[in-house]
Amino acid sequence: MKTLFDKVWDAHAVHEEPHHPSVLYVDLHLVHEVTSPQAFSGLEARGLPVRRPERTLATMDHSTPTRPGGLAVVDDAGRAQLETLARRCAEHGIELFDLSSPHNGIVHVVAPEQGRTHPGMTVVCGDSHTSTHGAFGALAFGIGTSEVEQVLATQCLLAWRPLPYEVRFEGTAPEGVSAKDLILALIAEIGVGGGTGHVFEYRGDAVRALSMEGRMTLCNMSIEAGARAGMVAPDDTTFAYLAGRPGAPADFDGAVARWRALRTDDGAYFARTVSLDASRVSPRITWGTTPAMSVGVDEPVPQPTDAAARSALDYMRLEAGKPLLGQPIDVAFIGSCTNSRLEDLREAARVLRGRRVAARTLVVPGSRAVKREAEAEGLDRIFEAAGAEWREPGCSMCLAMNGDRLEPGQLSVSTSNRNFEGRQGPGGRTLLASPLTAAASAVAGAVADARRTLSEAA
Repeated sequence: MKTLFDKVWDAHAVHEEPHHPSVLYVDLHLVHEVTSPQAFSGLEARGLPVRRPERTLATMDHSTPTRPGGLAVVDDAGRAQLETLARRCAEHGIELFDLSSPHNGIVHVVAPEQGRTHPGMTVVCGDSHTSTHGAFGALAFGIGTSEVEQVLATQCLLAWRPLPYEVRFEGTAPEGVSAKDLILALIAEIGVGGGTGHVFEYRGDAVRALSMEGRMTLCNMSIEAGARAGMVAPDDTTFAYLAGRPGAPADFDGAVARWRALRTDDGAYFARTVSLDASRVSPRITWGTTPAMSVGVDEPVPQPTDAAARSALDYMRLEAGKPLLGQPIDVAFIGSCTNSRLEDLREAARVLRGRRVAARTLVVPGSRAVKREAEAEGLDRIFEAAGAEWREPGCSMCLAMNGDRLEPGQLSVSTSNRNFEGRQGPGGRTLLASPLTAAASAVAGAVADARRTLSEAA
């Protein structure tokens, strides 16, 4: 009897022996401009080619500007990263979605929407949020630059075997509660180190009810609880999403028949299990400087119980015991590899339709395909009529290395995945939340509960 994780790991273990890391075969290697150029330099120094260039896909996302009407790179470092990636991909025959490509966008948005991520795959990238791809029943995790070089040279990776960890979301999530709220609730429950050394498998009725976009959000933030990866067993929702996409297998029906076996066997061993009642989860928002420091949006900031919490409150300039609702904000950011897909933009548009924002609001699609689809539905017109900025695709203000950043002291409600000090700009303060909460806060100019906003007449 095996878990889903065990089945995928065992199918890719080239060599294993006790007390040593395993040699793991990699099906799909994703690269972008920030962590990969140095790896190519390492190959060149050793006189090595890329072993399986057809198994590697590159895109440009972190250093890319999102200002509408122009793609001028914001600094020399970013320009060098992009130029180096383009040159190395051309030298080694690697497919690259550059800034002129109709398929360009955030790597963890692009690969799934192009049908490149399949159930049962191993997927790696020099980016911690590679766990996103686990939504398809793939084993997907981030690697360091030296490991990027290792995969380019061998199509294999040295990796220690993690332990399987069952995460159950039972019941039905209430209206206004999204996958972002579920994962923030989990991280608050087990902490930022609760999953260390493990791979989450998300199970339960509330997980099965999620769309693929929601499952990707759930898996995306597995790393924020310390887990190596997160996975959801593939089902009809998965297969319907992949059907007809450019990278889907030619024999799709045959692939689906194989993929149906990718499920945890009854009685399989999990090293740990945690269960949350999704019906009791409310929209959540962070108050501190880790994703574990969150509360229900209508709850007060908790009293600090340790030095880290006290330090976080000092940095965030928030007061324990007081509500976050009504806390004035400077910026709302809707985007990132966590929440920039079409479903996320539709949710934001539900709130913004017929309303005006009272704080600067950036809406950044995760890819050119998402941007085209959103514009075909008229979402861009809703955003612009509300006074929001409709941007070009990219990582944008998630990590503030592309011109989109907070000014010192500014407070944002952000749909991204990290809120440590300075993440969105030096001195910037970040409250993580769902697209619904971010959009409602944009309208109010302060932290707001989207459930109340949607119940009001537009």
